[in-house]
Amino acid sequence: MGPFPSSRGNKYILVAVDYLSKWVEAKALPTNDARVVCKFLKSLFARFGAPRAIISDRGTHFCNDQFAKVMLKYGVTHRLSTAYHPQTSGQVEVSNRGLKRILERTVGENRASWSDKLDDALWAFRTAYKTPIGCTPYKLVYGKACHLPVEKVQLNELNELRDHAYENSLIYKEKTKRIHDAKIKNRVFNVGDQVLLFNSRLKIFSGKLKSRWSGPFTIVQVFPYGTVELSQNSGPNFKVNGHRIKHYFGGDIPTEDFPDCEDSRARSFTLHPQEFHILSFILGIQYPNLID
Repeated sequence: MGPFPSSRGNKYILVAVDYLSKWVEAKALPTNDARVVCKFLKSLFARFGAPRAIISDRGTHFCNDQFAKVMLKYGVTHRLSTAYHPQTSGQVEVSNRGLKRILERTVGENRASWSDKLDDALWAFRTAYKTPIGCTPYKLVYGKACHLPVEKVQLNELNELRDHAYENSLIYKEKTKRIHDAKIKNRVFNVGDQVLLFNSRLKIFSGKLKSRWSGPFTIVQVFPYGTVELSQNSGPNFKVNGHRIKHYFGGDIPTEDFPDCEDSRARSFTLHPQEFHILSFILGIQYPNLID
């Protein structure tokens, strides 16, 4: 994460998260090059052992010869998020937001002190209860609450505790998947179908109430897991997710700003009364009692 305001010469925070235990490791760094990343990982390997795999984005500090040599030396598989969806590593995204929120509340007006507060933020994050695992990351890693001494009985129960956390994590993910899948409409597309593409990058009221639907395009190939390949009259073919398209049956392209299914979050925007009054004035609609 970064760059942040300089704090004791540090401008970046390098974050690593264990997938099961949600244990977070973070370090304040002056730069974000490959050297500091490799040094950080080596220190983690010395403390916890080498993981089976590491997931990262496609930043140059992760995709380089030095990083590849370290992965090869320790026998770690390096997996990359896709270029068109860098948020694939959702676990670290959640951790990043949590650390940022804690730092924002602890640094106060003196923003340059964030590096001094990082250890406190990590302690708070590690000792916070996590719903997916049913306990705190600290308890899952060490088998005890952070303020109690380790006892032999607790050490013997550590494996049982970790198995229970793994089961809780699977149950949580299955419930989340069911909720997510229930909101997705099952649309079947075939080669040769005419479709419209939803452009989510257009802002509200961009291009004088321009439609967010573009096209029509022709489906030339259908891939597993909902991906389709579209052809256009002027330009090469391209691939998109099937949730961003809908069938086109001729006629004018719809002018509504939002699609009728997938991007339901876009429907939740709300105009300020004064903004709505200005919009109604532009459209010639009279609302005399809208604003006191």
